Parts: sequence; C-alpha cells; structure tokens
Amino acid sequence: MLKHVKNTFRSFKYYNYRLFFLGQGLSLTGTWMQQVASPWLVYKITNSSFLLGLTSFVALSPNIFITPFSGVIADRKDRRNVLYFTQINMMLSAFLLAFFYFKGHGYISYPIILILSLYTGIMNALDAPTRHAFVYDIVNDKQDLPNAIALNSAMFNGARFFGPTLAGIVLAKWNEGGCFLINGISFVAVLIALFFMKLERKEKVKLKKINFLDEFKEGLNYTVKHKGIMSILIIVVLVSIFGMSYPVILPVYVKEILHKEGDTLGFLLSIIGVGALVGSIFIASLKNINIIVKQFFLAGTIFGSSLIVISLVHNIYLLYFFLFTLGFGVVSQVSSGNTLIQLFVDDKKRGRVMSLYNMAFLGSAPLGSLLTGFLIKRNVLGITKTLIILGLVCASTSLFLILNRREFKKVFK
Repeated sequence: MLKHVKNTFRSFKYYNYRLFFLGQGLSLTGTWMQQVASPWLVYKITNSSFLLGLTSFVALSPNIFITPFSGVIADRKDRRNVLYFTQINMMLSAFLLAFFYFKGHGYISYPIILILSLYTGIMNALDAPTRHAFVYDIVNDKQDLPNAIALNSAMFNGARFFGPTLAGIVLAKWNEGGCFLINGISFVAVLIALFFMKLERKEKVKLKKINFLDEFKEGLNYTVKHKGIMSILIIVVLVSIFGMSYPVILPVYVKEILHKEGDTLGFLLSIIGVGALVGSIFIASLKNINIIVKQFFLAGTIFGSSLIVISLVHNIYLLYFFLFTLGFGVVSQVSSGNTLIQLFVDDKKRGRVMSLYNMAFLGSAPLGSLLTGFLIKRNVLGITKTLIILGLVCASTSLFLILNRREFKKVFK
C-alpha cells in the first residue's frame, strides 16, 4: 500500500515540481472561486441564460484565435518569463473586477464583466500551452512525466473542490466581490513559486524556420500527420463542444430546478471537483500505457451517461453521486489524453502541439457554451432535453471508440 502511494506521488521528489504544484494549487483555488462568483453575478444582474453563455463564450474564445500561436511563443521564449507575464496580468484583472464591484452597483455592470472576462481569457490562452510545456522543464526524469501531468490534473481538481466550497462560504457570508479579491491575492503564490525555482540553463530549441506563421504551420502539419495525437484532438473537440458547457447550465439548474442560491452552486461544483480529483489521482497511479488508453475510452462514456442521468434526477442525494461521476469521467478523459500526447510528442514541437491540444479542449468550449446558453432557453429545448442531447453525444462518441480501440492503439506502438 505504502509503495503504491509513493508511486502515485513520485513527482514530488523534484524541488521545482513541489514549488510549482503548491503555487499553482493556491492560485487555482482563487481562480475557481471567481469562476463560481462571476457567472452567478452575471445571472443575478441579467437573469439571462443566453448572456450567461455569451460570457463563457467571450472568456474562452481567445483559445480559438490566440492559443494556436502561443505554442510558438512557448517553444521560442523562456517559459518561466512567459508565465510571469500571464500570471501578473490575470492577477490585475481579478483586482480590477473586485475594484469595480466594491465601487458599487453603478460601476459593476455586465459590460465590465464581459470586458474583463475577455482580458483574462486572452492571458489564459497565452498561459495554458506554456504551463503544460513547462512541466517538462521541471521534471528531471522524463519517465515521471506522465505522473507529473496527472498530478497537475489532481492539483487542478483539488482546487476545483476547495475553490467552489470557499466561494459558497464567501457568497453566503460576504459577496461576489470577496471572491474576486481573494482570487487576485492568490496569484502571489504562483509568482513566489516561479521566483524560487532553480532551473538549469539549457540551449534554446533551434527551430528550423524563423517565420512565426511558418513555425505554427510546421507544428500543425506534425500534429495532423500523427494519427494518435490527431485522434485524441478530435475526441477532445467533441467532448468540449457537447460536454464541457455544463458550467453554463448549473447556475440555471440551481436557480430554476432546485430553487437554491449561490452557496448551493458552489457546493455542487465542489462535488464535481471531488470526482475530478479522484479521477486525476487514479490516472496518476497508472503506469501501463494500454490501461491509460482504455481509461481514455471509458471516461467519456461515464461523463456522458452522468449528464443524461442528472437531467432526469432531481433527488439531491442522487444528484451528488452523479455529479461526482461526471467530474471523475471528464477529468479521467482529459488527463489521460494529455498524458498520451505528452508521451509521444517531439519535444521540439511540444509547445505548439500542446497549444493545439488547448485549442481543442478550451477553444471548442466557447461554441458549446454559446449553443447551450441558446438551447436551455424555455422556448427552445430547456434544461432537461439539452442535458440529454449533450450526454448522448459524449457517451456515443466514446462507445464508438471502445469498439475501435485496437485500431487506435496501433498508432501508439
């Protein structure tokens, strides 16, 4: 048992990784607090599910236009410096949101939230590919890379549990502005962690082409020709469009179906976070590639099935269980997909390929958010039918892959 636990957390033996894990964990806790408070405030101000979906679309849309090219930056520039830049700017955005909130209702308005959501989204589009590629720089033994990636996912989802829980408490005892302020302060942790890291000086990756657009095309061509990586990206796109829009549905679900307030929303998101945390730790414990591939297939079925059941079950205790399985399924699939890509990508193209992965995962989500915000309007489909359709697409895609898993595995041999 002790040996199994030690194997699961083996990446903690690296000093830089420990710093990164702690700093990012604290910062992401604040981020999740804001991700609970912001949509809740939007819905409270506008009472519009469409504007709720539009806000999510605007926040995530930079991943469509910026993320593909930010991978070139991750391959060209010092990755720590890029992270300094993005983290500081996201911190300023959170403080601005808190400032306008505490100035009063005449200052905090839907357009202000929309503009700052876009600004944060731009910074996140620059940050995400660099952050994924940076893990490779801080793990000395590359055999531990899959474990480090999975533990990153565990850290993200640990924050996904604690952040909404704290947000629920702050919303109940204080207000949305408190969540924005705490998020701004939380970025200090990751900035301190980056400062104290001891990174080896290494030669910059020598890219054959000097033209920015040509370098992007080189990474794109490499990705398209690699059948395994391309297959994962296609699956991630489908899951992101039809499955990852549930944060848009939940505020409406809580208010219209459960007739509850913001603290309940925070608690439900925390349960999803617990499931996601368990899923990411489970992936971290795996060493066999074939099992990781198998989990990549099964997770989508679990995720899609959970969405369908949630649409039909209004018993609060059953809802808790299936929110847990939803979190487990989605993170198991995302984490295992990330792990498989990082294992087989050429390091000289790592930043660019990971930027395409982030575009597939995050860049597709705005389309789903916009679609979902439109569909759950009462005069279109409503919450129940929308969840059923989204769940059916995710589950059926994964079932199709299970039937063709042998062909899929061949491309990784």
